[in-house]
Amino acid sequence: MSLTWMRDGTSLFLDAVDHLGDDDYAAPSGLPGWTRAHLVAHVAANADALRNLVHWAATGVETPMYASPRQRADDIAAGALRAPADLRFWAHSSAAALAGDLGGLDESRWQASVVTAQGRTVPATEILWMRSREVWIHAVDLDTGITFADLPTDFLTRLVDEIAARRGLDDVPAGPLADVAAYLAGRPHGLDAEPLGPWL
Repeated sequence: MSLTWMRDGTSLFLDAVDHLGDDDYAAPSGLPGWTRAHLVAHVAANADALRNLVHWAATGVETPMYASPRQRADDIAAGALRAPADLRFWAHSSAAALAGDLGGLDESRWQASVVTAQGRTVPATEILWMRSREVWIHAVDLDTGITFADLPTDFLTRLVDEIAARRGLDDVPAGPLADVAAYLAGRPHGLDAEPLGPWL
């Protein structure tokens, strides 16, 4: 299922990117302090970083997502300064390269262990879920009219379970699944609950 989520989420994100006018990139995104250009650069750089994990899984050669947290931040800041056409190309080409790399993994390599930027050791299959989260949630963050209610129900269910566990929340407010997911992700929501900080 994660492969389908990744493919569909990538299509949604890239379609939203393609419909941005050049002047739209400088406008604020749904994430505080980030323009849409920052967001597109982040998602493109994320694909490049996840390719490092695919290389790790395929070869056994330890290849971290980023050399350091500073490198991640610098890549996003530099990427946000690119021309809109360059950002669109980067978003598309990096997503295509990641999909191609993933398609080259055989069954045994999918179970190879890799380490995320947060230091978690996970099987390579987790890369699909990591990318799925990025493209679906940040498609909403582009602030082009896509909302959590537009995301797949089964994806939202897994997202809610994961974020609640990561945040250490035993109870979450009752309400529509899309609103619960948005609340947990620290995005605008319609629940009667105090907002949380952004997650992801």
